[in-house]
Amino acid sequence: MKKTININLGGTFFHIDEDAFAKLNRYLDAIKKSFTDPQGQDEIIRDIEARIAELFAEKRDSVSQVISIKELDEVIAVMGQPEDYMVDEEIFDDAPPKQQRQRQYQQRASYKQLFRDVDNKFISGVAAGLGHYLGIDTIWVRLLWILLTVFSSGFFLVVYILFWILVPAAESTADKLTMQGEAVTIENIEKKIKDEYERVADKVKDVDFDGAAKRAKSGASSFFDGLGSVFSVFFKIIFKFIGIILLITAISTLVSLIVSMFSLGSVSFWGSDLTDYIGVVNTSGAPIWLISIAVLLAVGIPFFVLFLLGLKILIPNIKSIGTPAKITLGVAWIAAVIMMGIFAIREVTEISNEGSVKTVNPLAVAVNDTLRLKMVSNEDFEYRANRSGGFEIKRDEDGNRVIYSNDVRLIVRSTSKPEGRISIEKSANSTDYQRSREYAERINYNYELKGNTLYLDGYFLVDVADKYRDQEVEVIVYLPEGSVLFADKNTRSFHSNSSYYDDILTRGDEEYFLRIEKGKTTCLNCPDGRESNYNGDRTTSGWDDDDWSSDDWTDDDWGNSDTWVDDVEQSTETTESEQATSTDSTATQSAVVNDSISNSSNQ
Repeated sequence: MKKTININLGGTFFHIDEDAFAKLNRYLDAIKKSFTDPQGQDEIIRDIEARIAELFAEKRDSVSQVISIKELDEVIAVMGQPEDYMVDEEIFDDAPPKQQRQRQYQQRASYKQLFRDVDNKFISGVAAGLGHYLGIDTIWVRLLWILLTVFSSGFFLVVYILFWILVPAAESTADKLTMQGEAVTIENIEKKIKDEYERVADKVKDVDFDGAAKRAKSGASSFFDGLGSVFSVFFKIIFKFIGIILLITAISTLVSLIVSMFSLGSVSFWGSDLTDYIGVVNTSGAPIWLISIAVLLAVGIPFFVLFLLGLKILIPNIKSIGTPAKITLGVAWIAAVIMMGIFAIREVTEISNEGSVKTVNPLAVAVNDTLRLKMVSNEDFEYRANRSGGFEIKRDEDGNRVIYSNDVRLIVRSTSKPEGRISIEKSANSTDYQRSREYAERINYNYELKGNTLYLDGYFLVDVADKYRDQEVEVIVYLPEGSVLFADKNTRSFHSNSSYYDDILTRGDEEYFLRIEKGKTTCLNCPDGRESNYNGDRTTSGWDDDDWSSDDWTDDDWGNSDTWVDDVEQSTETTESEQATSTDSTATQSAVVNDSISNSSNQ
């Protein structure tokens, strides 16, 4: 059993085993002994220790992991052996290096990282840092910033401030080497510090020549440093707040997803389990558990990443989850998205084609007859008839689950034929037209004519095995011209149609006696105010169902079939005939209304 020792290396706390600790001490002592000149020795050692601490932090998987000989050897391989960098006082002279020094160490691949060069800053060191990173002289970068700020109306000033806040300053020797693209090794650290000593010495020599300029630059730098500190604190507070928002959003979403996945069977809507509704709309036939897992991964993984991002904003030094975990999450998310895409394609394909079946039956309504129109609800499913679309899962009188929908559209049109008729068109969606027709035929919808009252079901039923396929029912009632219609007020939501459907029963016509005319209705008992507003004319369409017949069309002078024969014939009628017809209509109107109201009250 090996002993572990707690050490503080470069300001970071580490657990290291006894053998590795002894070897690390020997390594650092050997580095110290390799210096023949004490100038800058302490600073070099501090930077080397800081760099070793950074490498140790990258090697360990957790804060509690113990550093062993293996990790130490890997760090030494990066830093290099002390004997590779035997340096004497000649580094401080202008003389070339000793010819006898033979370097066996091969320079490792280096990379650049963006830092702010605070040693050569004028405001914050952003331009100098970008110059190092891009390999451009600093003066050109500063000039480019000025031009971009002027021509962008100050936008790049905001970009500059963001760089100032987000880009770290190169404070340690290791940071400065990385900023310049040099490998962070003992040799380069030592050389960098020696160069800085020489630069300081040169500045002391030139102090009398550019003292005033330096003082001005120092004053400007101090002002901008203070301003930068204010911005930094302000934006740090904002970033912390954003981190909190991300954490709250991610945690609440993840908890909701997990709870939803485990409680699907216990959540009820209108008396049925949520899984029943999922199964009804799942026309592709994919297993619900597989869909649930795909949704959990496809939605949950991005929010888990947001959770980690928020945690990183609040705790910058928190350790990453590691590359294997990132790859696993990425692969799982891609697989879930692909799986959901496949489900979606199958779902869309399953309802891509619409088919319908239509039945037309005669309706015992003749000219001068009065028809009462009323929608009927099923009290076992819904208290009152009302069209709202959508569907619900109910149980019929035998206890079987059925799809209940009130997506029933009512249309009233006129016909010139002496007897009325009713058209029931049922539609559904599936993979092809023939299968759609088969699903449409299985829609259960009924109506009944009792006396002079037509009872229309305000709903239809579908077996759950057929699933929800956007089933609809369209009821068209054709009434002969000259008949009278009285629509119950519960028909209002079912006949709220646009002009596209050529419905002559408009919203607000309920509970009034309406005389059916060609493509329109005329209110027979509207209040005075209502009749004066509408002039007694309830026109919604200039068409009736017979106008669509090809025999009713004639060519105009240009050969276009856009003129009605009826219109041509009507235009040749004399004014006297129209006046006579109007007089007869006025004479009989009162009798028709009184007779209709009398029949209605007797029922």
